[in-house]
Amino acid sequence: MNNVVLCGFMGCGKSTVGKNLARKTGRKFIDMDMYIEKKQDMTVSEIFEKYGEQGFRDIEHEVCKELAGMSNLVVASGGGAFTFDRNVEVFKGVDTIVFIDVPLSVIKQRLKNDTRRPLLQRPDKDKVMAELYNKRLPIYRKAADVTVSGKSTPLKTAFAIIEAAKLKQ
Repeated sequence: MNNVVLCGFMGCGKSTVGKNLARKTGRKFIDMDMYIEKKQDMTVSEIFEKYGEQGFRDIEHEVCKELAGMSNLVVASGGGAFTFDRNVEVFKGVDTIVFIDVPLSVIKQRLKNDTRRPLLQRPDKDKVMAELYNKRLPIYRKAADVTVSGKSTPLKTAFAIIEAAKLKQ
C-alpha cells in the first residue's frame, strides 16, 4: 500500500489530521520533523542552530527518500519540505500527496502562542507568516495529488482525505 503524504503550511493540522487518518485507515503515522529529531537526537531548532537551514533541508531530503521507500504510512511532512522540488519528486507518482488547505487567518489563530517553530520566533512573525504563506501556497497546490480543506475538525478533515484520495478504511 502506498503512503499518504500530507503537506501544507505550518499549523494546517498535518500531524493531528495525520494521526486520525492513520487510525482510520490502519496505517502507521510518522511526523517527519519528529522522525528527524529522533534520528538526529536533537530538536529541529537545534539542527537549524547547529547546521543552518541548508543543513536541515539536506537531512530532511534524506528522510523523504527513506520514507518514500517504505509503505502503508501516513506522513506529516514538515511545512517547508514540499517547497523543494527534490522532495516532491521523491514522493510524486509513488505516494498520494495531500495538501491540507487552511486560510492564513485560521493558521495565525492556531499558531498565536507557538514557541516551537524556528521560523516564528521573531517580532515580525505575522509579516513573515504572510510572506511565507503566499509564497508556499501555489507550491503546495502544484505538488498535491489531492487538496482538502483543513478548516474543520481533524477527524472531519481525515474523513475528507479518505473520500478525496479514495482510501480504504
